[in-house]
Amino acid sequence: MTRKSQPQPPLSRRGVVWLGWKLVIAFSVALCLLALLRIHLQYNSAATLAPLSVAKSRNPPREYSGDRPKVAFLFLARRDLPLDFLWDRFFKGADQANFSVYIHSVPGFVFSEETTRSQYFYGRQLNNSIKVIWGESSMIAAERLLLASALEDQSNQRFALLSDRCAPLYDFGYIYRYLISSPRSFVDSFLHTKETRYSVNMSSVIPEEKWRKGSQWISVIRSHAEVIVGDGTVFPVFKKFCTRAPPLGSPKSWLFLKQNRRNCIPDEHYVQTLLTMRGLESEMERRTLTYTVWNISGTKYEAKSWHPVTFTFENSGPEEINEIKKINHVYYESESRTEWCKADSKPVPCFLFARKFTKEAALRLVSEGLIGSSTNITL
Repeated sequence: MTRKSQPQPPLSRRGVVWLGWKLVIAFSVALCLLALLRIHLQYNSAATLAPLSVAKSRNPPREYSGDRPKVAFLFLARRDLPLDFLWDRFFKGADQANFSVYIHSVPGFVFSEETTRSQYFYGRQLNNSIKVIWGESSMIAAERLLLASALEDQSNQRFALLSDRCAPLYDFGYIYRYLISSPRSFVDSFLHTKETRYSVNMSSVIPEEKWRKGSQWISVIRSHAEVIVGDGTVFPVFKKFCTRAPPLGSPKSWLFLKQNRRNCIPDEHYVQTLLTMRGLESEMERRTLTYTVWNISGTKYEAKSWHPVTFTFENSGPEEINEIKKINHVYYESESRTEWCKADSKPVPCFLFARKFTKEAALRLVSEGLIGSSTNITL
């Protein structure tokens, strides 16, 4: 004989109230946990993307309120500055309120009366310099250190990166007006389809369509310098995946090939790619201000040994220098693009500097008065 289930006694009023309170408390705790989880996720996201979000800001750059904007000359030196006497002539007579000088040299090297012939370089070395290896990310790390140091002076509004064997083609006044008059950066930047330096390992951060190549010798406005220094997203990817291939036959070359890594020269890609990713190409003149002649006589298998042609005493006379000054456009074959050289929307010569010069060539520039202002173009 089956037992019939007995009906449950109805809940007392006190039991109903207590059950209601339990539900309210449980719901409140769940809401608090969800809120804490959301805050935690937002914090981590902000911490990870802080440099990116700052760089993506499309707010117009702050106008410099001072009366005397400076051009910061940033020298990337192996050790000393072999053409210091040439730059001494360049800076003499210029108002020191219009420029500043910063030098990245080997750690511990000091520019003083014993190590340089120009007072403009005394004590201008960075105290936090690093060892730089060509073709490694240390090169762009040194560039970022120079920019970071120069950004500490609010008066610095233009930043020109120069090599230790670079020479100015005009006097200070002309170069100053050229740079200050333009609201844009001068960054050589173009698509490069003939070499495969881009690695798919970068794709999670750097889209392939944003990959660019160009000269490392840049001249940037302050807001772009801040983007470069503040970058915490793209630079780590370059450090990890964009490195120069070791020489064939060396112990490291086998490992490099085994890992299927690509030969990549960071300083020819970093700034161009970073500014493109930040949507800043419209704020750039996509060309360099530093003239370089490349020795491309070798085969494609010898291309790794290409290097700039050196200006010597014989090939740095008036005829050669004036030919450089006449150049008014640059053609980019990979984009079928002709870049007509402008500053503040006005036609100008393309190049303000050239490299690389021997001491004898620099002495000829000085002795023959070849560092002079343009006579037919004004800004």
